[in-house]
Amino acid sequence: MIERAAALLRECRRVSIPIVHVWTTLRPGEDRRMSHWIATGKRICTEGTEGHAPPPLLAPLDTEPLVHKTAFSAFSTGDLDSLLSSLGIDTLWIAGVHLHACVRTTALDAYQRGFQVEIVDDAVGSDDPLHAAVTRRYLSARSISFRNAVGLIGDASATSPEKTERSRADINAVTTAGKNAWRQWRHSSLDSRTDMLERLAVALEKSSVTLGRRMAETIGKPVRYGGAEVQRAATLLRATAEQGRTPLHRNCGEHSVAHQRSLGLIAIVTPWNNPVAIPIGKIAPALAFGNTVIWKPSPAAAALSELVMDHLVEAGCPQDVVTLLHGDRRKAETLMEDKNIDAITITGSPSAGWSAKEISARRSVPLQAELGGNNSAIVWADSDLRISAEYIAEGAFGFAGQRCTANRRVIVDPACYDRFLDLLGAAVRSLGWGDPTQYTTHVGPLVSWEKLEEVREIVERARPAADSILTPHTAAPGLSAPFYPPTIVCCSNPSLEIVQEETFGPVLVVQKATGWEHAIELCNGVRQGLAAALFTASEARQSQFLEGAQAGILKINGATAGADASAPFGGWKTSGMGPPEHGEFNREFYTRPQAVYRNETP
Repeated sequence: MIERAAALLRECRRVSIPIVHVWTTLRPGEDRRMSHWIATGKRICTEGTEGHAPPPLLAPLDTEPLVHKTAFSAFSTGDLDSLLSSLGIDTLWIAGVHLHACVRTTALDAYQRGFQVEIVDDAVGSDDPLHAAVTRRYLSARSISFRNAVGLIGDASATSPEKTERSRADINAVTTAGKNAWRQWRHSSLDSRTDMLERLAVALEKSSVTLGRRMAETIGKPVRYGGAEVQRAATLLRATAEQGRTPLHRNCGEHSVAHQRSLGLIAIVTPWNNPVAIPIGKIAPALAFGNTVIWKPSPAAAALSELVMDHLVEAGCPQDVVTLLHGDRRKAETLMEDKNIDAITITGSPSAGWSAKEISARRSVPLQAELGGNNSAIVWADSDLRISAEYIAEGAFGFAGQRCTANRRVIVDPACYDRFLDLLGAAVRSLGWGDPTQYTTHVGPLVSWEKLEEVREIVERARPAADSILTPHTAAPGLSAPFYPPTIVCCSNPSLEIVQEETFGPVLVVQKATGWEHAIELCNGVRQGLAAALFTASEARQSQFLEGAQAGILKINGATAGADASAPFGGWKTSGMGPPEHGEFNREFYTRPQAVYRNETP
């Protein structure tokens, strides 16, 4: 957030856009704290203390005005009103913290005063993500727009209320058609629906090479992984078709029957990194159990989603049963908010998940959310260290670490730490790094130059506190693409950002455990809980790991990446919300039970 706000400051200064800094300031010797600070004994933002000063990147220039406040709103003292009036300002861009408190109150006060207000979405922060999601929805409904700092300069025209309403109306027209299609589709036979899924599986298998190459060309996914993804999609289709042949009713008691009813119209929101398998893993069970779908893919995967739609149509999917909807994050939120949507399934970032959670709770519709993982592997001295290193290297750096199940952290027994680190470096060097269209490549480019800069910044922020940072590959690929070298960060401080947050890039954190209990503590010591692995020959330690690891997917002597098409796929803690995907859990999410009691006529 600080770096995005700093980039915005630099650009505003470059093109002479006026900047006003607003600080919460308490003067020494006086107590004008807000009531909730007094109630909790909190004293912060006192002038002259380190907590009052902004980060150096956000420090004002001598020529830039500074407004001090003691309450939430930047307008609370009246100084900002007169300053903006003297500058002739009619539009405000707001960045800073906290979105759910000071930013929100300032935006509403600006709205009341007649300003056009835009909040710089990637340059605001909040320590209350659900409240932040509520704030985004609440302010957006009041013509306060959210835009990213990237591209904001030079395009100062906000998304107008007219455009927002037109988009909402366009989406409603699409969802209305999808809901009408459901009224017929739900009465189609199980055989016709599952046969269509089988035909789609065959079509995808025939196109696996073509689709794999398109992934390499559009998102930089190495063809070895792209082709495997298409094969996985076909496997998911066949597994779902098999589930879909099971009758949707069963006898319970002497006079009672349980029916599984379709939900209706499902909003499906998918990411760019698995542009075939993730959407197919959601679309297939939705259709098999009699639902219809509006599918909103990531913009980065737009071209690939069109190819998947072509295969769906060729397999016999009727019009409006699956509808593709392109757009950005706001388009996804507008879709989920639409009154015709009966359930939401999303794979995405934690912030996207919080928005979906707020929308689904407010609308009382089912939610299934897969929100990434900060996955760990524990390596113990009695394992085959060379094989462990090879599994972990591929799991961490394959597809440049752009997989939700990628190995982000490795926790090592102190008895084998140095030896394992040497073997890990050798395993990383053996991975092919370069052109994603070549089958020998494991580590391709990142999805964008912006993502490259984000990963670079994360590593640089960690550098002063890290024990060491290793880059086993010595030569960069000779291609013009956003390549970042596979990087190993040895770090003994578990509270650092690079340990606690998912980088979603080719970065692996190595932590030395002091013992077994400490290893489990480090494994569980992050917010996420998608996957975890253990490498050991000890059956006792394996049992302890299965009992103590807090993740939805556990691996013994295998990489965290990869999953069976028939096993539940879902995270614990902040990695998941609602039922997991795949296997028998498809029926749990995509249908709802209805008990029917029937007695003989007296």
